[in-house]
Order: sequence, then structure tokens, then C-alpha cells
Amino acid sequence: MKKIIIICGPTGVGKTSFAIRLAQQFQGEIVGADSMQIYRHMNIGTAKPDPEETNLIRHHLIDIVDPGEEFDAGRYVKLADEAVEDILSRGKIPIIAGGTGLYIKALLDGLFRSEPVCTQTLSRLTKEFEEKGAHALHEKLAECDPAAADKIHPHDSFRVIRALEVFQTTGKRISDHQGRHGFSGRRYEGLKIGLYMDREKLYGRINQRVDAMLDKGLLNEVASLVERGYSLDLKSMQSIGYKHMAMLIRNEVDPAEAVRLLKRDTRRYAKRQLTWFRKDKDIIWLTPSEIEASKKLIKEFLT
Repeated sequence: MKKIIIICGPTGVGKTSFAIRLAQQFQGEIVGADSMQIYRHMNIGTAKPDPEETNLIRHHLIDIVDPGEEFDAGRYVKLADEAVEDILSRGKIPIIAGGTGLYIKALLDGLFRSEPVCTQTLSRLTKEFEEKGAHALHEKLAECDPAAADKIHPHDSFRVIRALEVFQTTGKRISDHQGRHGFSGRRYEGLKIGLYMDREKLYGRINQRVDAMLDKGLLNEVASLVERGYSLDLKSMQSIGYKHMAMLIRNEVDPAEAVRLLKRDTRRYAKRQLTWFRKDKDIIWLTPSEIEASKKLIKEFLT
């Protein structure tokens, strides 16, 4: 089984610099596992590697789609597979680095499905939604998959349609798939290193990072995206940082409140990331300063 290295952990912990140091040591290249760094024109708020860092080590899966494009774990796996193959073909080591746990899980274990089973069914359900509305489709879902209907809001038409499409084309309920975590089996042999630090120290770093993003021009970045024609209502623009600047642009909050909410929500996001990764018993937890320990682990893993 092909070997890959994974560097994961909460936002602000220092994954990028840690991964770069390892890539330099082991002739590696970095494959991003971040659901926001995939978007072009969104640089400051996503804390993308800067030009100096990308010049040091080649990075993959950064700046690959426009902010208005749909993107999901299935598409991520396809592109990440291609990047891993490319890296391995040149005799280098793939280092997956990021904080989007679903992307990492999907890459290692696979998804039960990465694209619609039947586009005709999807089209028919979409037409039915347009004619009858979300409530009618949600009632239909409640009849065939009550567990999924309980979890999906009636107005979340995308997930309602997807759940119905799975049932109608496979005869199986999406809740049953999800009950098995929606994953199909190990695809790579991965060494998983998780980075952590004292919570108060991490929260302090997050607060400083937010201040730095604002100083670099996060508000102007969001304004420029609007000038490019991207709506503030896009899924990508509803992410942490961007939605807070959108609130400011719309005069829904004052600057001080926008900053307070941004820092609070980023800290909460980091907590959710840690909760996700802590469930994975295969992750070896190190502090960002334990670079030598990680090098030893990697040497043993690769031999």
C-alpha cells in the first residue's frame, strides 16, 4: 500500500511551517487538506502559504477552484489521488497537511460514493423541488429515511435531494451509509501526526492571527471579491473570516464587534477540529516544537 504522511490539527497551531520543515528533510511535497485554501483570490482569510513558503516546497491543491464553484470531499479525493500519484512518480514523499478532517478521512478511507449515482434521478428530483418546494421533498424523505429527515433541515434542499437520490437509485438509505461513517476501506498507509499545544496558548495565537489578517487587509480582500462579482451569500463567503467581513460590509455590526465574533468563532472552530481529530486513535500527537521526534517517526515509517 502506498505510503503518505499526514500532518493535521487545529487552525493556528503551525501545520504549514511544520510540514515544510519535514518536506525539506524527506524530499517531500505538500498536498493541502484545507476546505478553504482551494479557492482562488481568497488568500488572507484562509492563511494560505505565502510565496516564500511555496517557493521552498511545492504545494498541491491550493488555488484550484473559483469561489463560486461547488466542491466536496469526493472531488477532493480525486484531485488528491492525482497529486499523490504525481509526487510518488517523481520519487518524492506526499505530505498531506491541513485541518479539514473530512478530507483527510476520505482520502485515507474512501467515500461510499464520490458522485451522483444517477444524474437522471438527480435532475428529476431537482425539477420536483422547483415545482413542489422543499417541504414536499422533505416529507418524502421522512417516509423512506426518517433518520436522515430528522437530521436534515426541511429547507436544506441540497442534502434532502441528495438523500432521496441515494435511496431511489441504490435502494439504500443514506443514514445507513452514514451510520457506517460513509467510508469504504483503507486506501493508503498513512502516518498521522497531530499537532497540539496548550489551549490558552493556541487561543492566544488565534487572536494574534486574526489581528494580523486584519492588518494585511482581510476586509479589502472581501471587498475585492465582491467587485469581482462574487456574492457574499456564496458558500465560500460564509466561511470564518469572510462572513464576518461581510457582516461589516453590510453594516450589520461595527468593526469591534466583527473582530470579537471572528476571534470567538475561530477559537470555536479550533475546538471542533480537535474534537474531530481526537476521535482518531491512530494519530500520534506532538507539539510543534517536537520536529525531531516527528523525523524519527517518519524515518521508521518509510523504512
